[in-house]
Amino acid sequence: MEAEQTLILVTVARTSGSVPREVGAWMAVAAGTITGTVGGGHLEFDAIARARAALAGGALDEEVRYPLGPSLGQCCGGVVWLRFERVAAGEDLAARLLRPLQRPLALFGAGHVGQAIAHIARELPLSLHWIDSREGQFPAVDPAHDWRQEVCDPPADAVADLAAGSAVLVMSHSHAEDFDIVAACLKRQRERQDLAFIGLIGSRTKWASFRQRLLARGFTEGEQAEVACPIGVAGVAGKQPAVIAVAVLAQILALPQ
Repeated sequence: MEAEQTLILVTVARTSGSVPREVGAWMAVAAGTITGTVGGGHLEFDAIARARAALAGGALDEEVRYPLGPSLGQCCGGVVWLRFERVAAGEDLAARLLRPLQRPLALFGAGHVGQAIAHIARELPLSLHWIDSREGQFPAVDPAHDWRQEVCDPPADAVADLAAGSAVLVMSHSHAEDFDIVAACLKRQRERQDLAFIGLIGSRTKWASFRQRLLARGFTEGEQAEVACPIGVAGVAGKQPAVIAVAVLAQILALPQ
């Protein structure tokens, strides 16, 4: 299937709760035609309107969150995140649809464990956004892999711009940076509730110290429960960076879409 005209591809990127369509469901919107469906009703009506506004020259939001409640005129009760992508005339749409769905992974820290995670993650269905506050920490970018490397000081400032649905791993070279990144993630969750996972490397003692400081910042016990620390699937022994990386990435891959 090849696009003969510019169109907008709308895909169900992820879901929560009761929703009309599964992750990966799609709809192709052109100026005068619509192919496929992402669930019908007001959800689809709004998605079509957004897509056609973009085709007419308007801005295109890459991902939009839709709570399926009274405000949208739908009673499913769940949440759908729709991804919007522009497909140029002549582009192979079939190849786009067959591309494996990638979860955004925000990795804070380019130390030994961060390097090991990035090395393995490039072979997994993950879209890596790698952040560190230090110049010169990253390897040369491999053109065969589509990931983003960002020097940001302080790194917590990058949290606001992470892709919706990101799984966040916090493992900077500094406990002070780690704390500020976690606080920024919890603030974003309070405002948007759109991060899939927040994981902090470290011991239970480290997390106990962070918890007291987060409480002093006004974050409740319920909000703090969204942070996983220590990270990694249970039962994997070993402190080598590659072992930790495998355990942590297995935990990320097991997250529901």
